[in-house]
Amino acid sequence: MVKEISYFISDNFKPYENLSVEEYLLEDCHEDECIMYLWQNKKTVVIGKNQNAWKECQAENLEKDGGYVVRRLSGGGAVYHDTGNLNFTFLVRKENYDLDKQLQVIINAVNSLGIKAEKSGRNDILAEGRKFSGNAFYRKGDYCYHHGTLMVDVDTGALLRYLTVSDAKLKSKGVASVKSRVTNLKALNPEITIESLKESLIEAFQSVYGLKATERTMEDIPQELLKSKVDRFSSWDWIYGRKIDFQYELTGKTEAGEVTLQLQVKAGIITDLLVYSDSMDDKTSQRITELLKGAKYSDDVIDKALAAIGEEKW
Repeated sequence: MVKEISYFISDNFKPYENLSVEEYLLEDCHEDECIMYLWQNKKTVVIGKNQNAWKECQAENLEKDGGYVVRRLSGGGAVYHDTGNLNFTFLVRKENYDLDKQLQVIINAVNSLGIKAEKSGRNDILAEGRKFSGNAFYRKGDYCYHHGTLMVDVDTGALLRYLTVSDAKLKSKGVASVKSRVTNLKALNPEITIESLKESLIEAFQSVYGLKATERTMEDIPQELLKSKVDRFSSWDWIYGRKIDFQYELTGKTEAGEVTLQLQVKAGIITDLLVYSDSMDDKTSQRITELLKGAKYSDDVIDKALAAIGEEKW
């Protein structure tokens, strides 16, 4: 049972530092604590743990325009952040992980600002049928987090300019474009600001959990430890990952999400592979690799491997 709640509000727009703070809070979460972390990034594309940075965004254009490409710990798809977006993270131990309760904080906060919000599927929150919040999930042992975006006044033109969305993904949603699926909260209530949303979230957090929240600050974090995390999140190896000389590239839809395989094959055997996926389960790539590396290269073997994966249930 959650017996204490706390919140941390980042005061900078640096994506590598913000992701590092998020990981620190995860590792420092007390046994019966729930932490709510609120943060913003400046002109950033955040890709899921198992995605191909080169294919998910216009990386060169983004960096040339002073933006950032970053890779998070959680699975799921790529998202665009700017200062018109507020990110949230709920960090708890596994036994206290309660997605419905955590989402209720978001829904109550938005409702209190005069907009009716509702959950859709596992990882979206809608208002008037359009998405303003996407969510992703991560677990490390007994430590869990659930984080997401809140579009307040995002530059949707930049979102379309820097993100690359596959035609297959758009068709699966039954819509013609990304822009038709999303909305800014400010379009529904022009009085909303990032600051008013932060205040509403803290109030809703306390109300839903029935506890008084204490504040965590940057002074609580060992700076050398934070720097080591920033170095990792900003490294080329973490963001872009390794490459292989592959002979075959296959892309398809699975129950877990869209998957792309790059396969190195010698004498009919898969000797190496890279797996890219927008699955919400961050371990999808690892499981497919274990099933296929060293296996015979055939449609049947690949189909069976992809059919064997699915969303991890918490």
